[in-house]
Amino acid sequence: MKQLLEHHRYALGVTLRRLASQPFSFLTNVAVIALALALPLLGASILMSVQPLTQHVSANPALTIFMTPQATLEQAQAVAQNIRERNDPVVLDVLLVPKETAYDTLKSNEAWRQALDALPDNPLPHAISVTIQADEAMASNADLLARQWQQFEGVSFVQLDSIWVQRLEALMRIGSIALAMVTLIIALVVLASVFNTVRMQALSLREEIAVARLVGATESFVRRPFLYQGGITCAISAIIAIGLASAALSPLNDALSGLSRTYDSLFALHLPDSLGLVAYVLAAISLGAFSARWSVTRHTRY
Repeated sequence: MKQLLEHHRYALGVTLRRLASQPFSFLTNVAVIALALALPLLGASILMSVQPLTQHVSANPALTIFMTPQATLEQAQAVAQNIRERNDPVVLDVLLVPKETAYDTLKSNEAWRQALDALPDNPLPHAISVTIQADEAMASNADLLARQWQQFEGVSFVQLDSIWVQRLEALMRIGSIALAMVTLIIALVVLASVFNTVRMQALSLREEIAVARLVGATESFVRRPFLYQGGITCAISAIIAIGLASAALSPLNDALSGLSRTYDSLFALHLPDSLGLVAYVLAAISLGAFSARWSVTRHTRY
């Protein structure tokens, strides 16, 4: 064990000396890899920040029946009772919202209070919220129900409230697939960058490696400094990428804070948690070490 630790210490020292002897090449590789690694991190941050928006909204879509302004509460109650008595298997829940209740709810919101106070009376109609089953036939079921309920006395129009949630979830799935593809492309870029760097250094050290083998150096002993080189390069690049991503999110959050305040809410983009960032750095180190091992194995067999 002591001898193995000594070999690793020696390999790390050799790696640091090689990197210090070519600072421009090392810093250039770090900059290129860091910029590449920052892209999937930014994409993941945006997706993770937007994800709670879909989780805080009910997954079951709802149809809202708006009565005409002249319709009475008794007419709205009759429509709601008619829907319940049909016992449609698609309908999960029926909730009547009197216009007085809706008016009081809006007036409790500071953003709406001044506008409502300027009106002479309550402009809201009675409404009925009908929750329906979410499945593949949701759109066709909602359209059929809306056309049926539109014929009821006192009904002005029927609106599907939660279709935007379905669209948002679809966009999230598209974003996840796009992020996976970008991450794969970035991984290939990092792989090629480290592979080429190690290849060039291995070729420049042909004679040194040949002498080391003549005096009994094992393949592991020869390869170990190159593995450290790939791992260190990607580790530093990943840490810089985290800093770049954090810096990029700052102006975005400044812009979003002004927008979110107009909606009386708080929303901000954020990086993954500490465990996720550690896993990201470790994944980058593993990718760099793998690329270095692949390169040195191919170009030191002579």
